[in-house]
Amino acid sequence: MTRSLQAVAYRHASVLESAAGGSRLGLETSRGATPAGVADHPRFFAGFLTSPQVAAAGLLAVADVAAARYYQPQLRASLDPVVTGNGDRLRFESFSGCGGVYARLDVLAPGLDGGPVGHGTTNVDVNNPLREALSRIGSDDPLHLRVGPEELTVTTLDGPVVEKKVPLPDRWLRGFAEAQVIAAGFDLRAELSADEAVRFLRGLPRAGGGRRAVGGPRWVVPVGRGLRPTTRPVPGAVCLPGPERLAALQRVLRHATALRVHGPAVTGSAPGATAAAWEVVLPGMRLTLTLSPDASRGFSGEGGVLDALATDEAAEDAELIAVLLAWEPRVDVADLAAASGLAPERVRAALVRLGTSGRVGYDTAEAAYFHRELPYDAERVERHNPRLRAARALVAAGAVALDGPVGTVTAEDGHLHRVRDPAGVLSCSCPWWARYRGGRGPCKHALAVRMVRRGTAAQRVPAAAAGGAR
Repeated sequence: MTRSLQAVAYRHASVLESAAGGSRLGLETSRGATPAGVADHPRFFAGFLTSPQVAAAGLLAVADVAAARYYQPQLRASLDPVVTGNGDRLRFESFSGCGGVYARLDVLAPGLDGGPVGHGTTNVDVNNPLREALSRIGSDDPLHLRVGPEELTVTTLDGPVVEKKVPLPDRWLRGFAEAQVIAAGFDLRAELSADEAVRFLRGLPRAGGGRRAVGGPRWVVPVGRGLRPTTRPVPGAVCLPGPERLAALQRVLRHATALRVHGPAVTGSAPGATAAAWEVVLPGMRLTLTLSPDASRGFSGEGGVLDALATDEAAEDAELIAVLLAWEPRVDVADLAAASGLAPERVRAALVRLGTSGRVGYDTAEAAYFHRELPYDAERVERHNPRLRAARALVAAGAVALDGPVGTVTAEDGHLHRVRDPAGVLSCSCPWWARYRGGRGPCKHALAVRMVRRGTAAQRVPAAAAGGAR
């Protein structure tokens, strides 16, 4: 597994301090992207939180996920949460070490009081002493929030004094991208009142050891005002894979006003477990956890971005759309289509492509993409995706032959695999496809066939790059 060492540097450690008339929460920022370009320590907000206890609990929940491995727990290694200023809100995002849980706290305009919200994305320091201090907030006394350096020191920073270095696996980056793409296919499936939400979530198991649930994935179905467990993916059901992974929501339950569940459509013939997003509505903010289809299976292998990565057209369109993004809290496809001259379908494909480099996220509550720039070398997602590399190697080796709707691919071991794509519905004769039936995106043979059909045979990589890919 390819990995690098990610270094984040802060001018000071984040701290919660007592002050006259309340407390002051200073969240220090690292190097990040802004409308003016890359900045060492951008400043996004200075003002008050209208619900200090709720915000503290939400920040702790996001930090919990950043520090967690829900499958085969190992030594804790936390990547600091990512913060984005979108002009009217602050978003705090994290991704679990095991690559199977994505968390986001959206602090909306009603949750903020004071100065304007800036634009940009960077890491924010959430250290252990700060976590302990946040957990002790016991009242809603005034709490001043600062995201970024003190105003008087913005222009006098003379170098970082706090630095953290943590491993950054490629599959972690791919998972961050896949989580956004998968969530874009969700719809609202259920909404529970505060009382029903507390009853349901407190009844879930707290720990499962990271093992696959006995008897297959769990499902829940809306019944009356609540959710009822079911053993089958009946129409309208939502998958609950690894329910112990919702433990971070316990932080905010007593403040919840509602619980919303988002997931893909289920017809009763689903091939297996699916991902789902669980959103707790809070005063002035929202906390959302998106779970991968299985506790032992992260988002990095789901394949939802592969088709978009495999086309030259989407790459060119993405470059154009990227210029038009302006840190919007809601990316409007119709507006981008009008501004770019592209069809809405091409805009959506371009947004998927941008998601793979961390330049957009997806908000299930508003069913819309939002602009942000992950502070990682996320372009490695495309360069190191094993199926994508293998497909390009097959194309480069001339291993793809087309005969009408059927494509024949000569694999590295000499075996022939037939790919059928009638009406845009893929199938392949390879064992990998037989196992997942498209539930984890296209196989390398299907990708290679689509590349040739779309005229992308000019994309060349050494044939040896296919080694080790599925």
